[in-house]
Amino acid sequence: MRRLYFLVPDAPTAKAIVDDLLRARITWRHIHVLANHSVTLEQLPQASLLQSSDVVHALERGVALGGATGALLGLVALVFPPAELAIAGGAVVGLTLAGAGFGAWTAAMIGVDEPNTRLERFRNAIRDGQILIMADVPGSREHEIEQMVAQHFPKADLEGAEPTTPIFP
Repeated sequence: MRRLYFLVPDAPTAKAIVDDLLRARITWRHIHVLANHSVTLEQLPQASLLQSSDVVHALERGVALGGATGALLGLVALVFPPAELAIAGGAVVGLTLAGAGFGAWTAAMIGVDEPNTRLERFRNAIRDGQILIMADVPGSREHEIEQMVAQHFPKADLEGAEPTTPIFP
């Protein structure tokens, strides 16, 4: 799956493009619409917190850093056991999992409040009132969907695609 980005000037154009995507058998859950707070997005699949915030990226970093920290602490405890306790490999695994869990939790709490870094290039357009449509399409249909949108709505500004779809669509 690849994520395609389209910038459109208004809600009626966005609604028409979403209708065309649905007719092209792109499911509702694979279409995400993002706009500033002054634009009403009635009857459009609004982007969720997963698409509009940096929670996914922060979660990935939190698991990696927390797991690495937990593994390091487990290895240190294995080499230098505290108070003459016998520590085995299970403690290393336990501390690694605990660190990954704690890192995921704290990073996700921070990432929820941060804007999605993948959408940085669209910030000014969205702030100016344009609407961003994100569609997750099979890689084999990418060109077909781009042509369909351009044929029906030449004013729609195709803004490229991501090489892969994020973890959570």
